[in-house]
Amino acid sequence: MTIPSLAHPRTDWAIEATGLVKTFGANRAVDGVDLRVRTGTVYGVLGPNGAGKSTTISMLATLMRPDGGEARIFGHDVVREAQVVRQLIGVTAQFASVDENLSATENLVIFGRLLGLNRREAAAKATALLEEFNLTEAARRPLKRFSGGMRRRLDLAASLIAQPPLIFLDEPTTGLDPRTRTQMWDTVRRLVANGSTVLLTTQMLDEADQLADRIAVIDRGRVVAEGTADDLKASVGTASLQLRLTNPADTTDALRAIQTVLGSAGTAAPQAGRITVPMTDVDRVTELLLTLRDAGISLTEMSVQKPTLDEVFLTITGRGVDDAASPTPTTPDHEVSAVA
Repeated sequence: MTIPSLAHPRTDWAIEATGLVKTFGANRAVDGVDLRVRTGTVYGVLGPNGAGKSTTISMLATLMRPDGGEARIFGHDVVREAQVVRQLIGVTAQFASVDENLSATENLVIFGRLLGLNRREAAAKATALLEEFNLTEAARRPLKRFSGGMRRRLDLAASLIAQPPLIFLDEPTTGLDPRTRTQMWDTVRRLVANGSTVLLTTQMLDEADQLADRIAVIDRGRVVAEGTADDLKASVGTASLQLRLTNPADTTDALRAIQTVLGSAGTAAPQAGRITVPMTDVDRVTELLLTLRDAGISLTEMSVQKPTLDEVFLTITGRGVDDAASPTPTTPDHEVSAVA
């Protein structure tokens, strides 16, 4: 079974956006966003509520007209060639876009028919997607009897009936349990392996860490940092060596050895026997372990800890990803309106 779609565009860039601006009254919800997303990758966009993530997606997906700047999808301008762009993208917004009075199967069949599948193909695709998202047992149940997580999974399934070259996933795992969230991650990886490009917005930093080839951090309508997860982590500090001594009485001697070998001071944690050391030279770690062994200082645990994306976000924005206030009525970050 195949789903009608355009051939995969031959270009290195799925998204090229320069200086995108969107205002609501006196508020600039998006204030000069630049994005370049390479074809065949997962691009993560991080930011708190109201940062401008969803509004940016709405402009890229031709659902909102930019007030400034320009954007191209596989080389096609989102304003002047909106109809072409719409054939190249799929969008999963934050709220379900399915009919509550119909069953899960009926919803998916309708979406399939709208995409050009015949009745048999649409039914087969619906069955496969319901199985993939663990909704088979609820296939004939009216949506008004679905839980929030089940509704979310069905909305995701509907967006995957066709596999367009570019898929926008706007906080796709909101409301999902850990098991279903992991399954969604596998689905995203499968989509990219099969040739799609995915732009993913999320407030879940571990999700971006797991999936994204590159990440942009958006705050107050601007891109404030961009790079791979490792790039962003490296920008806020080095990795640290975590040691746990068998005998806490050896702490002073261990700290002295650390200073001698690594040239940096270790920090003893409040719990006796735990030491944290900034690790700027990985090659010296082996020398330190040999020095500790020769001094009769034994370890029960050793690990290397890199900075987390949580630390990156806190350092770059000065606040946690959950600390921002919800969007005000003049900054409808979750509102989607069609372009005339």
